Amino acid sequence: MVLAGLAAATWVLLNREAPLPDAGIPLSLAEDRAARISDLRYEVTLRIPPKRDEVIGAHLRATFMLSDRSRPLAFDFAQPVEHLISMHANRNILAPRIDNQHIVIPAGALLEGLNIVEFEFTAGDESLNRNDEFLYSLFVPARASLAIPVFDQPDLKARWRLILNVPLDWTAVTNAPEVGRSTNPGHLGLVFDETQPIPTYLFAFAAGKFSVETAERNGRTLRMLHREPDAAKVARNRDAIFDLHARALQWLEDYTAIPYPFGKFDFVLIPSFQFGGMEHPGAVYYNATSLFLDETATQSQMLGRASLISHETAHMWFGDLVTMKWFNDVWMKEVFANFMAAKIVNPSFPDVNHDLRFLLQHYPAAYDVDRTAGANPIRQPLANLNEAGSLYGAIIYQKAPIVMRQLELLLGPDAFRDGLREYLKQHAVGNATWSDLIAILDARTDSDLASWSRAWVEERGRPRVVVRTESDAAGFRIVLNQEDPLDRRLVWPQVLEIAEGFRDQVKHSRVDLRGDMTMNSKGSAPAERPAWVLPTGLGLGYGDFVLDSSNLKALAAALPGTHDALTRGAMLVTLWESMLEGRLPPAEMTGVLLAALPVETDELNVSQMLGYSQAAFWRFTAADDRASLAPKLEGVLRAGLDRAKTTSLKAAWFGTLRSVATTRDTLVWLERVWSHEIRVQGLPLAEADEADLAKDLAVRGVEGAQKILETQLARFKNPDRRDRFAFVMPALSGDAADRERFFESLRDVNNRRREAWVLEAARYLHHPLRAPASRKLVRPALELVREIQQTGDIFFPKRWADVTLSGYQSVQTAADVRAFIDALPADYPPRLKWVLQSSADPLFRASRLLSGTVQ
Repeated sequence: MVLAGLAAATWVLLNREAPLPDAGIPLSLAEDRAARISDLRYEVTLRIPPKRDEVIGAHLRATFMLSDRSRPLAFDFAQPVEHLISMHANRNILAPRIDNQHIVIPAGALLEGLNIVEFEFTAGDESLNRNDEFLYSLFVPARASLAIPVFDQPDLKARWRLILNVPLDWTAVTNAPEVGRSTNPGHLGLVFDETQPIPTYLFAFAAGKFSVETAERNGRTLRMLHREPDAAKVARNRDAIFDLHARALQWLEDYTAIPYPFGKFDFVLIPSFQFGGMEHPGAVYYNATSLFLDETATQSQMLGRASLISHETAHMWFGDLVTMKWFNDVWMKEVFANFMAAKIVNPSFPDVNHDLRFLLQHYPAAYDVDRTAGANPIRQPLANLNEAGSLYGAIIYQKAPIVMRQLELLLGPDAFRDGLREYLKQHAVGNATWSDLIAILDARTDSDLASWSRAWVEERGRPRVVVRTESDAAGFRIVLNQEDPLDRRLVWPQVLEIAEGFRDQVKHSRVDLRGDMTMNSKGSAPAERPAWVLPTGLGLGYGDFVLDSSNLKALAAALPGTHDALTRGAMLVTLWESMLEGRLPPAEMTGVLLAALPVETDELNVSQMLGYSQAAFWRFTAADDRASLAPKLEGVLRAGLDRAKTTSLKAAWFGTLRSVATTRDTLVWLERVWSHEIRVQGLPLAEADEADLAKDLAVRGVEGAQKILETQLARFKNPDRRDRFAFVMPALSGDAADRERFFESLRDVNNRRREAWVLEAARYLHHPLRAPASRKLVRPALELVREIQQTGDIFFPKRWADVTLSGYQSVQTAADVRAFIDALPADYPPRLKWVLQSSADPLFRASRLLSGTVQ
């Protein structure tokens, strides 16, 4: 035992020398610790047993310099006191005690200068993601203290040394390379080198039965750990995965003028990982399905993989080398990761229209939140890290890159890049704030970045831009009036490309919108009037663009025949937003999609139209009207599937057909595809595709649905996918009582640990075809959101609320949800209320649009 031999040490009892910190990590506590602590090091030893229900014994040794010992010092450890076996500070043995999720070291046990504090404890399981054959830590945003006692804040970077004892047939990875190992009876001892300074949320380790692939790229060794048993799938994806990482690393080194800062580069592909990826330096995590693509992968999936890899690699500089001081600036690391990813991916896909991809990847998702009552600012105040998870979402991942592109347009690409280089160099291995970056960029422009930042970064919502036309003898003019829907008198400066459609061409005018403005038409003669005006030309404009009905009808008519793919994409998004705002009836929007899909040639636009078509069918078509729409929609989809010339396009058409199928003919055909009686020419179905098809057939209650599920379960060769399918099966039961019992089981946090599995099951529980029977589950599910925010990972609350409400459209359900939100107690976290409001917004809009009521 570590404390043996300290019999002469002085026992120091914990006392109330200062008020206890609140639970979580309050900003005041973090600021006090950051001001006092420096040169921080942790040595962590974990003894991982072969069975996941056995406890993990652990020891942690923290050394640090302390500048002020006049008051106590709190470590964060959110576990019952029974987890804390023993502790001592500077050879003073302390009585184990945990108060408000903190271990308080009394001032009398501290020293000015070097301090050594040690804990023997049982590690908490909540953030260790334990499975039968593997585990992985996931500590973002402040979940390290659920497992080990630490200073769990981003601006106390530490050097970490990890020692793991694992079962003999396991392997392991962490941020630093392995430097020693020993084989002992029943376990393997692994010692890892000390890391460079990183915060708690970036410290990571994974251990288990993993296979390891190794490659050399540009003189650097890359390692990939995975659990995929399909050797052909691994071989088909392996080189592309390594190549994409190598290209991203090279591009970032060139752009930032800083070599990769963390030595080794390993990454782990984790089955059903909660996120797309997580940027731990030297040990990046990915969702395995995002990187190991099937033969049927669509262009969007291939682009998504490249973007994901580039995003996580960009974090090595933006977030890992330079880290936000506090999580109110978490958006900074995410915006630069996404913004750089868009730049990195472009050369790898020369045939893709990347401006169109930026539009479709970012604008619709950002609008999904920004148009709602739950809209939130990009940068938000944060009093305690126990609420940091609620900061994440589409506003920082999708809106922020749009905003950053506007900032780059404002400064110019070279000045922008040079400012980022200065920022990274000045704050390397440290922490920085948005104000630090703005100060650097402000010196490179005459624009008022403070005012610009207030509208785009500090305040919530989007501008409303009313677009109208006027003409007289002098000619035709376009008038834009910018409004603040929340009456704050904000002005959002932005660059627009006004597109005008004439008989034989589209003409563009670049304008700098800073409030209201009037511009002359680009018609060749004063009297020439454009057929339509599109204020979002080239995909640049951000906001709610209010077009009159004649302009909307002209855009809808022109969409299929417009030559430029980017213009068609901008038209599409503008028309869809207009429908959601009540300016275009849903039935007309559906007609636009059915007319445009058969002639659309760009795969990105096809994918977006297919997604909108699915939403139009399930969400914005009344349940009683779906039967009449279904044959026409399915006919368009079947024809598109037959017409598609690439596997990627065929997969996109087939996926949408599978998701909306309701007619008997199509369901019989799909069942024959699933049973291998027939095959879709040019579309090989992988194990995951067949599983999705089986679930979609089951939720429709086809004859023999349970047998289909059982047969599919027996088909699996991948054990991780089989376990996930078995978990989801009760949510697909044809018996409502079975489904309700499954839902009740999710009240137990232990049954919600595999979040991706839970979300998939919940989506089937609340499928539109189950809405009448499942409506009773909506309120209990929403009541769980606060607990889920406290016990789950960062994206879980929003995703849970989204899937809970995804299958409903009725006025009655909307009224129930609105009443629930309105009756939330005064102490309900405001950001969590925003989550509920944004998740409920599609339901509210659908019920209003379909009923013609004002709610």
